[in-house]
Amino acid sequence: MQEPVFCQSCMMPMQNPQDFGTEQNGEKSPDYCAYCYQNGAFLQNCTMEEMVEFCLKMAEEQGFYENCGQAKAQMLAYFPTLKRWKA
Repeated sequence: MQEPVFCQSCMMPMQNPQDFGTEQNGEKSPDYCAYCYQNGAFLQNCTMEEMVEFCLKMAEEQGFYENCGQAKAQMLAYFPTLKRWKA
């Protein structure tokens, strides 16, 4: 079984070919999802904190978290380790 791959911008699990974003040459990006990255560029011009808020809203709508405050704290702790947000 293959280890899950997560988007290095939003943490979305990428399991299917259509989940992966694309590079400028059309190849699949190994790091970023199709919702964050297309044609070698990020689709959202946002801060890490704005991305966390967006992801938190999506996860809340889908019922992923019971405690959104705790989820936000975890995201704010983890997102700085992702490639897009590393200082």
